[in-house]
Amino acid sequence: MRILVINWRDIRNPEAGGAEVHLHETFSRIVAWGHEVTLLCSRFPGAAESEQIDGIDVIRHGGKWTFNLTVPWYYRRRLARRSFDVVIEDINKIPALMPWFLNSPPLMVLLHHLFGTTFYREINPVLATYLYFMERLIPRVYRRCHFEAVSESTRDELVGMGVAADRISVVHNGLDARFLDAGNMGATAAPDQKNAPADPDRREPGLVIYLGRLKKYKNVDHLIQAMAIVREEVPGARLVIVGTGDRRRALEALTRSMGLDDAVQFTGFVSEEEKLRLLTRAEVAACPSSKEGWGITVIEANACGVPVVAARVPGLRDAVVDGETGVLVSPGDREAMARALIGLLRDREERERLAGNAVARSRRYTWENTARQTLQVIRRSMGNSTDAA
Repeated sequence: MRILVINWRDIRNPEAGGAEVHLHETFSRIVAWGHEVTLLCSRFPGAAESEQIDGIDVIRHGGKWTFNLTVPWYYRRRLARRSFDVVIEDINKIPALMPWFLNSPPLMVLLHHLFGTTFYREINPVLATYLYFMERLIPRVYRRCHFEAVSESTRDELVGMGVAADRISVVHNGLDARFLDAGNMGATAAPDQKNAPADPDRREPGLVIYLGRLKKYKNVDHLIQAMAIVREEVPGARLVIVGTGDRRRALEALTRSMGLDDAVQFTGFVSEEEKLRLLTRAEVAACPSSKEGWGITVIEANACGVPVVAARVPGLRDAVVDGETGVLVSPGDREAMARALIGLLRDREERERLAGNAVARSRRYTWENTARQTLQVIRRSMGNSTDAA
């Protein structure tokens, strides 16, 4: 099968995030199973116009803000003659409206989450209105396409916008095998406890971790404010913020203004190995974001035996099972987030109960499963129901 994937960024883009990890992990496996995959994405400074990454042929065209406008033209002029069996548009903020420009082959849509009014928190109102309007076009423009959504919340949002439910398949994200192995590191588990969490004695008392980009809608400021409350009752508690983004300076200034310099550490970008090391040291993870497609970092933490305190919002309420693998709190409620963190930091027995459940549940999520299920959706979009890889 010859597959063309269209996405705003590739895995080597400095701004790559969860959507790019999902794309790369999924389609590199599909390539390994004998299929041809070409990725059309935007350029970034210093990038080659084309290269092969783990078997995926990457073609870069257009800029950060012009990619969706130029993709249809580039496809018609340069790629249509290649006779792809299917085109997959991975909609990441701005749809390219490819159904208006494709006569064939069939088009499938891969969607992580819809931003809606969240656009207005990140960018100026004029651009936010443009993006909001473009997103509202999805049900009309893509009405004949099959969709792959990464969570039940995203599926429900699509249905609410007018996409037919029978055209949407939910395929959850997977996990790097290193994270799946981490839950069994440390003390040897008993034969009947194969999903036992990592040895709690390796944990750093009071350590809370945040993983993700530093953007307004991620609400990391809420977490820093919650930590001021946490420190009143758990004096040794500290927060490690892992990730980069345009909000870092503002968040560092907030930390200083609250007198939390000794309690909050910003690591910036870290390697997967360092992220794994930090996760196996943390007692609790926190995710205050106002919206997620699914929350890969939540499941990564769970796989390492770390329960998560998260906002009860689309995506995160799918990734976190309240009272079983973590705690969900009302979005924007700093006090509630602080109380949940305090409760878990103080109650080792409850923390370990949630950690054990989290490790067990995380075993469901592998990139192999994601890739195989994605192939099924691709074939469905082509009118072929076979499930073979």
